[in-house]
Amino acid sequence: MYELGKDHEDFRAVVREFATEAVEPHVAQWDREHHFPADLVPRMGELGLFGLVVPEAYGGSLEHSEGGAFTSLCIAIEELGRVDQSIGITLSAGVGLGINPILTYGSDAQKERWLPDLVAGRALAGFGLTEPDAGSDAGATRTKAVLDGTEWVLDGAKAFITNSGTEITSVVTVTARTGTLDDGRPEISAIMVPSGTPGFTVEPAYHKMGWNISDTHGLSFAGCRVPGENLLGERGRGFHQFLKTLDDGRIAISALALGLITRMREEAAAYARSRTAFGRPIGANQGVAFPVADLAVMEDAARLLTYRAAWLKDEHESGRRSAAEVTQAAAKAKLYTSEAAVTATRIATQVFGGNGFMEEYPVARFYRDAKILEIGEGTSEVQRMVLAKGLGLSA
Repeated sequence: MYELGKDHEDFRAVVREFATEAVEPHVAQWDREHHFPADLVPRMGELGLFGLVVPEAYGGSLEHSEGGAFTSLCIAIEELGRVDQSIGITLSAGVGLGINPILTYGSDAQKERWLPDLVAGRALAGFGLTEPDAGSDAGATRTKAVLDGTEWVLDGAKAFITNSGTEITSVVTVTARTGTLDDGRPEISAIMVPSGTPGFTVEPAYHKMGWNISDTHGLSFAGCRVPGENLLGERGRGFHQFLKTLDDGRIAISALALGLITRMREEAAAYARSRTAFGRPIGANQGVAFPVADLAVMEDAARLLTYRAAWLKDEHESGRRSAAEVTQAAAKAKLYTSEAAVTATRIATQVFGGNGFMEEYPVARFYRDAKILEIGEGTSEVQRMVLAKGLGLSA
């Protein structure tokens, strides 16, 4: 079923070595300085991390993946997220929100133009869905795109867009209202906007509670003109495309949360063994030992849910499982792992006591990073809505 084989574990070892040597020594400083390490992205590209689900024709390694390409991507995200959540989300969003929509819905010309640089890590792409007044209610999108001759003219704004303002960002795909359907609902389409297009403004970076290394900006469009062929996929299918994209993204966020939970278990257990009080290690006390034991249970549960969902995704790509199964598994995994991750950081910080409140210890950074996992790629409430619908309920 979804047991990880030797190839996957060998790949995990490669990514863990990279994360330990190339990322871990620098993340505390990058976090303090809110620095996005653009030079790290090509190194991730050289390792093949951006091309795991991409065909060889565009520089990827899909044909050479054994045991599931998407599962391999989740392993990479988990291992990077175990060291730093911002670097993990850079890969997750770079593939799931940047590469995948182009790969899945793009024309041959669009794939040939954008994918090779994205797969190599020479460039990043973003996906502009959320707006200041349209988050979970994506159907309330206000950004508009009007076809004027052979060009789309975009006006509107997007919020909280990852990988959208780096020095190597090449394109952002945005959802926009392109008309009105017969039933009165807005027609939503996806349009690719290259960086530097006149009328496309990347707003100043957000001051965030966590994910300080990740690049996140608001975007605005004022009379922004792009060629008509920049429409991604079918006109009016942008909302459908977005829903499918989110299924994959929710599993990826689960892998990111799993990496965090694993790190909290490791940190808390090690500290409980080494820190002494009243003449013995604090881990000898049930008040400390039991919560750390709970972390081990959370880790195993999160791992099983995450890799079951990833396995179902790979099986679906091979035609052996339905899209509905993936949707439900993704929602279950994302709901549990994200909420468990928040709990895990609270437990680990409590084990560390006053030291857990100090930035010298990684648990403080992970504590700040955890909360967004319950929000991004669909809030916990949205996951419960998806699951309730799957149970035949009307929530």
